[in-house]
Amino acid sequence: MGTHQGSLSPTRANLALATLFVGMFVMGGTELLVVGLLDLIAADLRVSIPATGALVTAYALGLAIGGPILTALTIRLNRRTVLVGALALFVLSSLITVLTTSYGVVVASRAVTGALEGLFIAAAFAAGIAAVPPARAGRAMAVVISGAAVSGALGAPVGTLLGQALGWRGAFTAVGGVAVAALVATLVLVPSAPSAGDGAVRQARSAFAPRVLAVLGLTVLVFAAVYAPLTYIVPFLQSVTGISGALVSVFLLAYGVATAVGSFGGGRFADANAARTLTVGTAGVAACLLMLYVAGTSAVPVAVALLALGLFAMGMAPSMQYRVVSLAGPGDTLAQSLPASAAGLGTALGSFAGGMAIGAFTASTAVLTGLVIAVLGIPAAWAASFLRPPTVGAATSPAAVPEPARIPA
Repeated sequence: MGTHQGSLSPTRANLALATLFVGMFVMGGTELLVVGLLDLIAADLRVSIPATGALVTAYALGLAIGGPILTALTIRLNRRTVLVGALALFVLSSLITVLTTSYGVVVASRAVTGALEGLFIAAAFAAGIAAVPPARAGRAMAVVISGAAVSGALGAPVGTLLGQALGWRGAFTAVGGVAVAALVATLVLVPSAPSAGDGAVRQARSAFAPRVLAVLGLTVLVFAAVYAPLTYIVPFLQSVTGISGALVSVFLLAYGVATAVGSFGGGRFADANAARTLTVGTAGVAACLLMLYVAGTSAVPVAVALLALGLFAMGMAPSMQYRVVSLAGPGDTLAQSLPASAAGLGTALGSFAGGMAIGAFTASTAVLTGLVIAVLGIPAAWAASFLRPPTVGAATSPAAVPEPARIPA
């Protein structure tokens, strides 16, 4: 998980974590911004709503495939250097998205931006863990993850309002401006964090061990379950719940606030019992989607279901990261990128399945699709809870942070 910097004072460590939080806020804002701007982008680029939803899929696939590839290619570089490079290229990619009028170029740019987010996430986790004592590793992960969650609470709804006032290109331009600020802050506040990982091939042997793949598979299921309905939540709110205009942003804000709260609190659950958190969280996601499907025509139950969905979904995220990296043992440096990759793959599959459902049937069918996937994830989460980190790998890898000894995993 990176080399711990024992010389860092608490203040310096907090400043570094805050900077990583801002970087993730920018990345997460770009990822989720499309969800609230589907109709505007579709009209401007002259494509259908399902085709615009493919921008979410492209970003997710870029994250899922490109993130680990870029992480492997840069595995021996200083993590701070990687963070700076990822942010600089992110700004360039965002600029291309704003300036082009081609749907194909926008799709390609979204895929590249997703890959850069995957690279940034892996480096940010390593830099964040290096700044704190091992006992606070889960909470350091939660700070990084919370940047994306808070962008869902503030970035997506505020971006939606900006899009309605300035157009979707104006919203993306604003995100690019914040990315420049994050780049400057990274140069000033994030300390050097040399990579402690072996070569990519040696890392891959442990990072892709069956026990790790099992938790990654669970991550794919959970995010597919969440994003099958979430990608098309605006059409759902409009056609099923009867919500329109600025109220749509309020519902998105409610979900986003819940994800922020869940990700912050999830760090403590990861430090306490990451395996159990995944089982409870998966069951909670299924219950939320059931409520959304059954009571989708009533605004209050829908709001409650979205709040709870955000709490459960993002409350699990630090535990997913914790479990994957600890189970990877000596392959932890490469493994840092894999949960985000699996989440991206799940998002892509979920948005594709939701798009197929909403295209063939109604907006409610996308929710039902997510519910079916979540139900399949419950036994998978329970089975994965029995997996244990490699004793020898954890002992021989100074970067590894083992699961707390009191927790059966």
